[in-house]
Amino acid sequence: MSDEVPHLTDRRLRTPRAAALAGILFALLLGTSLILIRISIPEDPADGGRWLEERGSTVALALGLAPFAGIAFLWFIGVVRDRIGSLEDRFFSSVFFGSGLLYLAMMFVSAAFAGGLLSTYAIIPAQLVDSGIYTFGRAIMWQISNIYAIRMAGVFMISLGTIWVRTHTKPRWLVFLTYGLALVLLVSISYSLWVTLIFPGWVLIISVYILALNLRSEGREDGLAITLE
Repeated sequence: MSDEVPHLTDRRLRTPRAAALAGILFALLLGTSLILIRISIPEDPADGGRWLEERGSTVALALGLAPFAGIAFLWFIGVVRDRIGSLEDRFFSSVFFGSGLLYLAMMFVSAAFAGGLLSTYAIIPAQLVDSGIYTFGRAIMWQISNIYAIRMAGVFMISLGTIWVRTHTKPRWLVFLTYGLALVLLVSISYSLWVTLIFPGWVLIISVYILALNLRSEGREDGLAITLE
């Protein structure tokens, strides 16, 4: 019996820390990737593709960060679900899990389109721009990342916020912040960089909050152990 208690305590402490670290890593990687892409690729699809030659290496770096951000996000989802445990509501958890996977899939598809444009330009630069494929690819890329993926991010936030309300596992200020930011993502039609950064910024806020709670819990556990000794 005595061997089981430390094991359970260690698991209880490591689980939120894993979620926090995964969330922070995701937010930093995705945020960096989005910023690099937005400063490199003009918002106007009819820009002529000059960035493919002038900023191609920067965009390639941003696209290289995307898979690692996706891995961290999957880890974040898994650990959050594990943390909720038996309190998990099947309906909202299904929406939470599904919208998270859809968001990630759409971001990967958008990144794949950008990578395809880079690869095609390296082989047939003139034909890519003159044929209209470049404009078509640019339009799809922006539509996926700025309309569909953003909406899925908003649904992800609302479903997780609702789970927090039903389980009373997070403070009200964090729930209200989550609902407010999610509403912006759901109704926004802007291609602004700041809108796309809302989701990774929100993940960063809740991850830092979880990590702070975890460190505080460890401090209390250490103090209790010293007292018992």
